[in-house]
Amino acid sequence: MEEIAPLRYAESWDRVGLLVGDPAAALHGPVVLTIDLTERVLEEAIALRAGAVVAYHPLIWEPLKRLSMETAQQRVVLRAAREGMAVYCPHTALDAVPGGITDWLCEGLSGGAEGRVAGDCRALVPHAALAPTQQVKIITFVPRDKAEGLRDALSSAGAGLIGNYGLCAFLTDGTGTFLPGAGAKPTVGRQGTVEKSLETRLEMVCSNAALPIAIETLRRFHPYEEPAIDVVTLSAIPDRHAGAGRRLQLDTPVTLRELAVRLKGFLACSDVHVAAAGSMDDMVARIGVCPGSGSSLAGAAKFERLDVYVSGEMTHHDVMAATASGLSVILAGHTNTERGYLPRLAGRLRSTLPGAQVRVSERDVDPMVVV
Repeated sequence: MEEIAPLRYAESWDRVGLLVGDPAAALHGPVVLTIDLTERVLEEAIALRAGAVVAYHPLIWEPLKRLSMETAQQRVVLRAAREGMAVYCPHTALDAVPGGITDWLCEGLSGGAEGRVAGDCRALVPHAALAPTQQVKIITFVPRDKAEGLRDALSSAGAGLIGNYGLCAFLTDGTGTFLPGAGAKPTVGRQGTVEKSLETRLEMVCSNAALPIAIETLRRFHPYEEPAIDVVTLSAIPDRHAGAGRRLQLDTPVTLRELAVRLKGFLACSDVHVAAAGSMDDMVARIGVCPGSGSSLAGAAKFERLDVYVSGEMTHHDVMAATASGLSVILAGHTNTERGYLPRLAGRLRSTLPGAQVRVSERDVDPMVVV
């Protein structure tokens, strides 16, 4: 699962990963996929002698103060543990990852094929991260003939690592000036005289953890009595195709009504709710997409000046605010926008774990029905 939906993509507030079980234990029996791990789904998993359940929604959200048979949640946790059944929850990691639930929704909304979106698709809020070895940049200025030796020394202290490459540095030649004051013991020049020196600007990335020893090493191997040192904090690098929500630009615009019908057919649900900012026959091409509960990303959709925002559910007041700003809304039900992805996840797990039995739960259903 962490290969399919790496946990680094999950929101910081989320409860994801292995919530019940021993990660080192052998996997015995089928893996059951579900949106919600209810008591009915757990009974199904027990009957199948499942070794693990992948439950999209976190089984444990708020910290548990006790484990008894008092509530359905506690009973599920206790019984799963008693049966030796692992419970893994990917939630927002599976939403944000390229090829995850949100991109699957975009395939359906765009009229694309499996694995292909018919339009441009990017994250509404791109995931941004820094590699652990590239959190800061160290910059110093050193005589040209000493630059490579200092580079090698800094590398030995943990600087200059980019992916599978070491000794990564950038060297730029230039002229440095300085005026040695009283008490100075300059390597080059004399007290009271402005000096010019042919120097190399040396830049190397470094982790925060290795920074103290890298600075100590720099001072030790730098020939100057007082080397100039800059430490620049680097910004996280955004990934256009990963993150919360999606901004979908259709290749071929459709009416708001046609888009709602297309979504309804793709999800095979009985109905969708539409709040039109204008007319149902207005043409739309720029679509915001968020599976499940979408209120938190509606602001990003409005900021992007999209035509319509598609999600599972939103509060009444959030819908009213969206339409008042000119953003139409289509809501298809919270789990309706998630459950249809489970068969694809099953296929991906079977490919990742050849020979494993992966089953989509037959008892996992939308708790809301239309009467």
